[in-house]
Amino acid sequence: MSRNTSVLICEVREMGSYQAYVLCTSPRSGSTLLCKLLTATGIAGNPHSYFHRPAISEWLADLDLTPSPETPERDVLSAIFGAVISEGRLDTGLFGLRLQRHSFDFFLKQLDVLHPGLTSDMLRFEAAFGRTRFIHLTRQDKLEQAVSYVKAQQTGLWHRAPDGTELERLSPPQPPVYDSGRITEQIEQMKAYDRAWERWFAAEAINPLRATYEALAADPAGVLREVLSDLGLDGDAALTVKPGVAKLADETNADWIHRFRSERPV
Repeated sequence: MSRNTSVLICEVREMGSYQAYVLCTSPRSGSTLLCKLLTATGIAGNPHSYFHRPAISEWLADLDLTPSPETPERDVLSAIFGAVISEGRLDTGLFGLRLQRHSFDFFLKQLDVLHPGLTSDMLRFEAAFGRTRFIHLTRQDKLEQAVSYVKAQQTGLWHRAPDGTELERLSPPQPPVYDSGRITEQIEQMKAYDRAWERWFAAEAINPLRATYEALAADPAGVLREVLSDLGLDGDAALTVKPGVAKLADETNADWIHRFRSERPV
């Protein structure tokens, strides 16, 4: 560990507030809703999945960065992280980041290249982003989560605004088709994501702030207030923020869930 890095980490830890937070999650857990709520407060940065796809070429394309082929790997990563921090912080002084579990291991490898010689992932996070708070957002009902994921994959529609307009579509519209095998696979995958997060928290001695999709869906302002307060921010900022995404669950979701459960009686 370099002397400059050691000094940075010590100075960060002595400060009373966080410089960054990381939303640790998995697909269809309500993270888009929470990210939009946090951004809308104007005091909590601009959390987004800046490292969503596990490929440096994709990160560069998303950030509109074009380093020369001769640029050393560490310099490329430094430029990427610098651009991400700027976008994820805006002018609030607080950096927000959403990390999906499927790309997390690749992200850690790049973090190690950027900050070599440190003895833990936590130290690497702090070297990159400052004093960091981790938030674990999960969905308790894994069947509902799996159904939501499979349906979104099939229809191509991932998020819709409260007024009904589409916010995120990844493929042309297709009718959803019930697939119990695919739903079963996703249930196990979502459980695996949760277990992987828990193993990493334990290995790094991290006690994250915990939130659930169910609580967020029932009381968005209440969960937002809790997160803001935990970060040392004004929780009252949650009172004037409106959800930026609408639920996509409909009769199809309910039908698939009922059908799946009827096929697998306890």
